[in-house]
Amino acid sequence: MSAILYYNDSFLREWTTTIVERKEQDQQHFVRLAETAFYPHGGGQPCDTGVINDIAVLDVVKEEEVIWHQVERLPIEDQADCQLNWERRFDHMQHHTGQHLLSATALQLFDAPTLSFHLGQDMVTIDIDRSSFSDAEMTTLEQAVNQRIYNNLAIKSYFVNAEQLAQLPIVKMPKVTEHIRIVEIEGVEYNACGGTHVAQTGQIGIIKLFKAEKQKGSIRLYFKCGARALQDYNDSLDILNTLAVKFNTGRKDILERFGKWEEDQQQLKTELEQLRKANDIHEAKQLSSQIQNQQLTHMFEHKTLPDLQRIAANLMAEQPLTVLLATLSEYKVFLAQNGHPQLKCGAFFKEHLSTFNGKGGGSDLSAQATFTSEADLIAFYTFAEQQLGIMH
Repeated sequence: MSAILYYNDSFLREWTTTIVERKEQDQQHFVRLAETAFYPHGGGQPCDTGVINDIAVLDVVKEEEVIWHQVERLPIEDQADCQLNWERRFDHMQHHTGQHLLSATALQLFDAPTLSFHLGQDMVTIDIDRSSFSDAEMTTLEQAVNQRIYNNLAIKSYFVNAEQLAQLPIVKMPKVTEHIRIVEIEGVEYNACGGTHVAQTGQIGIIKLFKAEKQKGSIRLYFKCGARALQDYNDSLDILNTLAVKFNTGRKDILERFGKWEEDQQQLKTELEQLRKANDIHEAKQLSSQIQNQQLTHMFEHKTLPDLQRIAANLMAEQPLTVLLATLSEYKVFLAQNGHPQLKCGAFFKEHLSTFNGKGGGSDLSAQATFTSEADLIAFYTFAEQQLGIMH
C-alpha cells in the first residue's frame, strides 16, 4: 500500500519517491509508488495527471488499497521524480471544496441533502433532494455560500476511529469503519471524505450557480468555482462586448436594442413573404402558357425546393394539372398532381430514382427527390418528362 501524501498536504506539487512495482495490462503500462500525491478517481472527483521521470501520467486508479499510475511507458529507473499537473489539481480542489460548502449550505437553508456530485471538464453539478428549486432560492443559496467563501473559513482534515466519529455531527456516515478521514469546514460541517481540498474557503474564489434542472424527482444544480467561474465570466463578457459593438450601444442596452432588431427582422420577414407570394403568382401565370394536355414541366436555374412547391400549388389551384419542376442549384425535383389518379407520384419516384442515383419519396399527390450531380438530375428530369407524356 502506497503512503498517500495528499492526505496531509493537498498543496504538494513535486516529490521524489521509489517505484516499487511495475506491470503491463491490456497493452497499458502501470507503476506503483512507495509514496504518491496523485489522486485516483473517486468520490465524484477525477484523477490527477502529471509526470513521473518526465513520462506522462495518463490515469490514476485505485484497486482495493493499491494506487496504480498509468504511464505512457514504463520508467527504467527505480527513483521516481514526480510532478502534478497543478492547474488541474487546484481546479479539482476548488470544485470539490466548493461542492462541500454548497451541499452543506443547501442542506441547512432548504433541508435539501445532496444525492450525487459530478465534476466534469466543463460544468460541475450536484443533485439535491428537492422536487423544485426557484430562481429566488437559487439567489439565496448563491449569496449564502459565497458569504462563507468571503469569511475565509478554515478547512482541515484528520483521521478518527469509530468511537470518535460517533461524537461528530457527520453529514453522512461512511462505509468504512476504521481509518476514517474527516474534512471539517470551520463552523459549517464535518464530512467523511478522501478527496483533495483547499485550506481556506477563500481559496475557492467564488461559486457561481448557473441553473437548476429537474432530474427524475430531484434537482440538478450546475455551478462553477474559482478560475472556471472567472473564465466563464470573461467568455460571457467577450460576447457582450462583441454584441455591444455590433449594436453600437452599451452592454446594459443590448437587450433593448436586440428587441428592436427582432421587430425589424419580423417586419422584413413579413414584407419578404408578401413579395415572395406575389412573385410566385407572377411566375405561375407566366408558366401557365406552357401547359399542354394538363401537364407542365420546367427546370429552373436558381430555386429552392419550397419555391418549387409554392409555384406548383399556385399552378394547380386553377385547374387539374400534373407539374414536374426541377432546380439546378439544389439538384432537386418536385412532382405533383391533382385530378390524375393514374399517376402515383411517390410510387413513380420509388420505382425509378435509384436508376439515376436519386433519393426521395412522397405520397400519391406529390413527391420530391435529390440527386448527387447535375447530370443525374437532368437525366431523371428528361426521363420523367417522357414518361409523363406517355401517361397523358
